[in-house]
Amino acid sequence: MAKDPAPKLLSGGNPQIAKGYGDAVVQSYIDAMPGWKKDIGRRLDALVTVAVPGVVKAVKWNSPFYGMEKDIWFLGFHCMTKYVKVAFFKGGHLSPLPPGTSKQADVRYLDIYEGRPFDEAQFSDWVRQASALPGEKM
Repeated sequence: MAKDPAPKLLSGGNPQIAKGYGDAVVQSYIDAMPGWKKDIGRRLDALVTVAVPGVVKAVKWNSPFYGMEKDIWFLGFHCMTKYVKVAFFKGGHLSPLPPGTSKQADVRYLDIYEGRPFDEAQFSDWVRQASALPGEKM
């Protein structure tokens, strides 16, 4: 029996993963993340899972999403060429604000680069805050 081919990497090295719900599809996405980004994906997923017990997971538009109920999301991330971009969909309501701005008023970003540690305690606090806000329907 032939082994399934590795997922195609889209621009920036973002894995092309079929849309789906649950931890297994998110783990498939993370397993397909290239190089150092895979470790970041694993760490982000672990931090979200610890900060928000019972978090709902999915992959949509080739990105993992996290929410409190199906199709209502508070966070997602995506592989870019030189970093992993974490989107807080209601990030404009977090304190302190995540550093990256967006054209969308409520969205804030955290960009994670290779070899530059990010503040995991602050990230976990943002995740807890974001999970308590009304999510974004997508």
